[in-house]
Amino acid sequence: MAKPPEVSGDRRRRRPVWLDLRSRTGRGLQTMLFGGLASLISLIITFWTLPQISSDGRVPILRLVVLLAVFSMLMRWVLAGIAILIGSIGVLVGGLLSQFGVVYLGITVDPGVNLHGGVEAPLLVSIVMSSVSAFVGWVAYAGSADAYVAEVMRVVHRRARRITPTQKTGMLIIQIDGLSAPLLNWMVLAGNLPNLGGWIRDGKHSMVGWHTGVPSTTPASQAGILHGGSRQIPAFRWYEKESARVMVTNRGRDAAEIEDRMSTGRGLLADGGVSISNNWSGDAERSELVFSRASLPSHRSRGYVRFFSSPQGAARGMVLCVAEMVKELHQARRQRARHLVPRVKRGGAYIFLRAITNVLLRDLNVSLITDELVKGTPVIYCDFVDYDEVAHHAGPTRAESLQTLEGLDRVLGALKRIIDILPHSYEVVVLSDHGQSQGSTFLQRYGRTLTQVVDDLVDTTKEPVAAVGTTEGWGPVNAFLTELSLRRSVAGSVTRRALHAKAISGEVELGPKDCEPLVAADEQMVVTSSGNLALIYLATTPGRVPLEEIELLHPKLIPGLATHPGVGFVVVDSLAEGPVAIGRAGVHVLRTGRIEGDDPLARYGPFAAASMLRQAEMPHNGDIVVISRLDEYTHEVAAFEELVGCHGGIGGWQTEAVLVHPSRWVVDKPPVGSDEVHALLIGWLEQLGHRKDLREPVETRVEA
Repeated sequence: MAKPPEVSGDRRRRRPVWLDLRSRTGRGLQTMLFGGLASLISLIITFWTLPQISSDGRVPILRLVVLLAVFSMLMRWVLAGIAILIGSIGVLVGGLLSQFGVVYLGITVDPGVNLHGGVEAPLLVSIVMSSVSAFVGWVAYAGSADAYVAEVMRVVHRRARRITPTQKTGMLIIQIDGLSAPLLNWMVLAGNLPNLGGWIRDGKHSMVGWHTGVPSTTPASQAGILHGGSRQIPAFRWYEKESARVMVTNRGRDAAEIEDRMSTGRGLLADGGVSISNNWSGDAERSELVFSRASLPSHRSRGYVRFFSSPQGAARGMVLCVAEMVKELHQARRQRARHLVPRVKRGGAYIFLRAITNVLLRDLNVSLITDELVKGTPVIYCDFVDYDEVAHHAGPTRAESLQTLEGLDRVLGALKRIIDILPHSYEVVVLSDHGQSQGSTFLQRYGRTLTQVVDDLVDTTKEPVAAVGTTEGWGPVNAFLTELSLRRSVAGSVTRRALHAKAISGEVELGPKDCEPLVAADEQMVVTSSGNLALIYLATTPGRVPLEEIELLHPKLIPGLATHPGVGFVVVDSLAEGPVAIGRAGVHVLRTGRIEGDDPLARYGPFAAASMLRQAEMPHNGDIVVISRLDEYTHEVAAFEELVGCHGGIGGWQTEAVLVHPSRWVVDKPPVGSDEVHALLIGWLEQLGHRKDLREPVETRVEA
């Protein structure tokens, strides 16, 4: 958000130094008091529970509290000093080990503290005391502002007077992945989002819904928002006949190739911006945790060092990750006990990924954003995937999903308070890339996958190859590990050696392989799924196969799919009239709008015909496009993946994204498609003076 007019800024600069000193001193004393109290409680618990340690009275315990605080501060300075040599993972490991070392040093230096037992006593006491301290810190901050965010704000307070203000107002763009406009509207009305809802209520911000079109996926929407190039993305994953491989948009090497196809060098973040935790770079000069740039060596950010060296950062995050996994197990069991439907199995890698996205990556994103805010970076774009990841498995309107939105609202509030501390200004834009639609899956409803249904309808000698996936969350994890492995540091060497079996051409690839099947040269049918959108390819027939040829090769395929109870309609290209949508009892010609019988698109909203026509004309689209059924009353869909909350196709809330922007910027009509959102953001950046004159010669990349 922008600072008040210049007059208020002058008053801010003329504020007496002693007032700021008093404010900072008060905050520092309060921090020391709470930190000392937490350490004291941890020490009392440790002394009470372990026979291996005792004291000569109360004074040694109090003295130990002071010693631990001093040693901890010294260790932080050391870690910050050697961060360039050891890298981010080195700082992480060093931060964890240093906390054990601080405790060990404190209990051995203090003469009033007595250890009993063998050589293992100091090690045991150090481990227990550090663990208890982390647990006490977690209990102290549970239900309140995040501990790490609070620490970041204290750091910014200390640095505020030394920060050189920028002359122009910057723009911070926060993407809340998967948040639909109807759900945000309901959450604001319910008062569950005091920060974002407060900005809307007091008139500082306005909220507008926008239609994503098809596919309603993060890669497609971000391709439009960041590059204005959404026409290059027909789905989350698709098959390319020319190279005989499945492209997966959150896999680093595929993302890099796709971005090369659509980038003009003048993306949203081209003029000094930074991309954080996104699918694409937006042509930013610097990127952190970006899929398409994961294979490129990244600079070392102060935000990384702060996060991994802070006791409230990665170390506390480890404890909270365990708590988050326990919470997930409890919430999944509660769904089963209450017989909630629809629901899916919640286990395996998802438990781990939820902990990573809801705890570690969220705080790391805050640290990286804060670093850029302090620098005065003109435009910052960051994607928070917390809600989307939970909603996929729990349901988009279930309690645990809504709790993640409340947590993200606290993050927005913290970022706003950080901006208010800085001497320069920022406008804050909050948007989503798509919504989510709920429903029992295709397999749950009919006992068979779509690939199995296709297999029954075609006359081939081999079973169709299925490319599906249930977990998008591996993308950020793999991007992070890839960046680390490519750094010239101790951490980079350790990461490369530890994950060499999982690295392909330098890119770390963890997670299930069902989304990337091997496609042999003689494969006849390939089926890729993205939510309730599926693409079917006749792999051995080059080019886009028209309806007339499909009817000759596989006469049962189109009628069998169109009349299946789990299918809403199929789209196929005809020689006579171009793309047509075929349903159970009617046909809709997409280019002319001519309808025969019952309109198969009627339930899918006023944008359905235009959206499906646009998707049908994209490169590498399927020979047959399948959209699942849409319930007339509940608006539930039937995902072709095992996800209770899905997006990718059309139907329900999945295409209803949202844009929350400063009210002084007027949006004449709701955007349709992410390319229009891109145009809006570019216009706002031009108003802020952050876009270079396009009449100046722009260096462009020449394809080899």
